[in-house]
Amino acid sequence: MIQEGFKRKLCALLSADVQGYSRLMGEDEDETIRTLTTYRELMSTIIQKHRGRVVDSPGDNLLAEFGSVVDAVGCAVEIQEELRVRNAELPDNRRMEFRIGINLGDVVEEGDRIYGDGVNITARIEGLADAGGISISRSVYDQVKGKLNFSYEYLGEHTVKNIEDPVRVYRVEMGAKSIIPVILRGANLPEKPSIAVLPFANMSDDPEQEYFSDGITEDIITDLSKISALFVISRNSVFTYKGKAVKVEEVGKELGVRYILEGSVRKAMDRVRITAQLVDATTGGHLWAERYDRKLEDIFALQDEVTQEIVSVLAVKLTEDEKTRRACKCQYTCNTDAYDYFLRGLEYFHGFTEKNNVQAREMFKKAVQIDPGYALACTMLGHTHLVDWTLGWDQDAKSIERAFELAQKSIAIDDSLAEPHELLGNVYLWKKQHEQAIAELERAISLDPNNADWLAGLGGILAWADRAEEAIEIIKKAMSLNPIFPPNYLWNLGHAFVLAERFDEAISTFKRAITQNPDFWPSHILLTASYSAAGRMEEARAEAAETLRINPDFSLESWRLKCPFKNKEILERRFSMLRKAGLK
Repeated sequence: MIQEGFKRKLCALLSADVQGYSRLMGEDEDETIRTLTTYRELMSTIIQKHRGRVVDSPGDNLLAEFGSVVDAVGCAVEIQEELRVRNAELPDNRRMEFRIGINLGDVVEEGDRIYGDGVNITARIEGLADAGGISISRSVYDQVKGKLNFSYEYLGEHTVKNIEDPVRVYRVEMGAKSIIPVILRGANLPEKPSIAVLPFANMSDDPEQEYFSDGITEDIITDLSKISALFVISRNSVFTYKGKAVKVEEVGKELGVRYILEGSVRKAMDRVRITAQLVDATTGGHLWAERYDRKLEDIFALQDEVTQEIVSVLAVKLTEDEKTRRACKCQYTCNTDAYDYFLRGLEYFHGFTEKNNVQAREMFKKAVQIDPGYALACTMLGHTHLVDWTLGWDQDAKSIERAFELAQKSIAIDDSLAEPHELLGNVYLWKKQHEQAIAELERAISLDPNNADWLAGLGGILAWADRAEEAIEIIKKAMSLNPIFPPNYLWNLGHAFVLAERFDEAISTFKRAITQNPDFWPSHILLTASYSAAGRMEEARAEAAETLRINPDFSLESWRLKCPFKNKEILERRFSMLRKAGLK
């Protein structure tokens, strides 16, 4: 029960103090107070500029609150950059470096003062920051990732004084100001016409129709990506812009493309309206725009028209095989009910949790029941079984066999579809049939040359097949097609670096992967192996402990049975590294 005159609120909190303050005071008290006063005034000015308020500043500490975590982090970065310039003018022993911590927390407000666990946690996070650095909580990271052009390093879970639950902490890496990975910066526009399809806006009265507009977007991306004369950005990257107001010029620079396709979808009863416009991101000029009002049963022909218009405007020349495939109408299904269930299944599948996977399977099953010849739905049904098995949600060998059967069935329905070959290739990998796996992925990529996920997957298979250097180059190519890529790209790249014995690169890659997905235990496993191989045993043991925290049932023997290494000597070296780190 909050007393009268008190109220609660949620706010972004910034806490700062001076590293080595006691030493500075002991050496020259007067000079330290003068510097501190000057720096505090500067910090207060920057805080006000970022719409914050200084709450308290006892001793060498400072506490401020903000209505926005984006403002708080932006403010902290500007403070540290300005103080770095000021400190450069001082002798080394007189430099005053602040540590800054930021948290999003619930506080109790009394007049101008604030109290509570939110404040206490912020102070503890500040204590985990380096001198001149910034640490943030997981709640802050979740809000700012993708909104500010900074990189972040996951520092793990920390038990902090007087707080029951561990706190997940990230370091703001101020020197890396881009959401595009370092490996890709400075890339020129591709020689081919390059395009990104932004998520089409759902203009239906029902917000639950979001799956339908997302599905239309994904289908158009898929259709375009199968044209070899185009360079098409993958779904993962473009969907990071979903729901955001964007400038096409900025998106073009961030994704490294010249053309942007925008649009909207309105579905009502048995009618659908799609608007689309193609923009040159280098000039902002509109190249083509159209609005389509059709019956829902015409949705497949409508999508084909949009794709054909883009091909015409960009003067793209199709190969004979591409012309043949595009001439085949209703290539996937002509049944709108089956298509609707398929799109619902995709929405669940992209949620990538065990529960979502079960729901996706039910949707794909219904699509196949309605249209037994729907090869793409059959393929995605197979993927739900493969995901179950690879992530350990279902250890029954029947899961991977069911995926194998569904891949073969899909290919029997339509061998010209890329998707079943990709599924079959991944099943072959886990059956440890490497050459068949590589052949199927290469077949899929020949049919869909812009699919970054499949390039990254091929790179992953090549790494397991003892072709690490080839794998590295292919995965980097995948990253260029999907610049804002998911963590599994980094896992595949890091794995290839380990196998190539490029351990420093492997370590930095896995640390980036863990920043994006802290609970993906396979990243911690390979970071453990990388540290062990590099002779950094204290860090290796810490990562081994983190693996067991996330996956208490982990054992080397169970993982050994699953790992699809082609070279048994590499398998033994890998497990020797892990045993040295204390895993059993």
